[in-house]
Amino acid sequence: MRVATFNLHAGVDGWGRPTPALDTLVGLDADLMVLPETWRGEDEDMFERLLARTGGRGVFAPLAHGRRAHGGTGGRGWQPLGAHFTGERVLLFDEHRTLSRPQSAHVARVGRLEPGDWGLALVTRLPLESAEVVPLGRMAREKVERALIVARLSLGGRPFHAVALHGAHLSHGSPVLYRRVNALLAGLDPQLPVLLAGDFNCWRPLLRALLPDWRTLARGRTWPAYRPHSQIDHVLGRGPWRPTRSWTVDGGSDHLALVCEVDLGPSG
Repeated sequence: MRVATFNLHAGVDGWGRPTPALDTLVGLDADLMVLPETWRGEDEDMFERLLARTGGRGVFAPLAHGRRAHGGTGGRGWQPLGAHFTGERVLLFDEHRTLSRPQSAHVARVGRLEPGDWGLALVTRLPLESAEVVPLGRMAREKVERALIVARLSLGGRPFHAVALHGAHLSHGSPVLYRRVNALLAGLDPQLPVLLAGDFNCWRPLLRALLPDWRTLARGRTWPAYRPHSQIDHVLGRGPWRPTRSWTVDGGSDHLALVCEVDLGPSG
């Protein structure tokens, strides 16, 4: 089967200009998709559009209610210079922490922003037997909640678990988060293979220490998309997974999409 994980950045770049992220994702023709930063707003519902275009089934976990700039204009770069220091300008969350002064000034200049829910999605064309959203809580320095989507699927009649994740940054408490992830996933049926995929916001060497029982099934530098130097998006496996190939694709987000093809080997 083909697996893709792609941080969609709500379908806009750092100026609020629409990106081809959704079209790119549909073109990947993946059987299983893990999609951090999916946007469900008043004007655009990326989750419903994706289900309609792929014929798949899925689960959306809302992790923050916020506002999105959509249809903006800007310079040649993916986002304004200095955006890393002044704060995100197009995805604004103030449920748990106040906006920065530059963000508030930008809101005043822009006017209307589209309200909606920002979250994590899992979409599949495989038989979906069950799925649940498992809350992970909010790290102290974060503006958003975290959660796992835990689904039970089947491949060629063999059941397995697929788990979607959007991890916290190291500076915001990811070691605490991954301790929770380890504890929760330890409770899954040990007889079933498991795939764990998403934007981990973590490099592979550190991830091996935080999640020691998992194998890397896909390799490729995914961030930042315009000049990728690091892999922070991952597809990990537990059980008899056999990876055959993996690659990255630019879909207009700040991350590259990570794609791989895997199969299940003999059990036991």
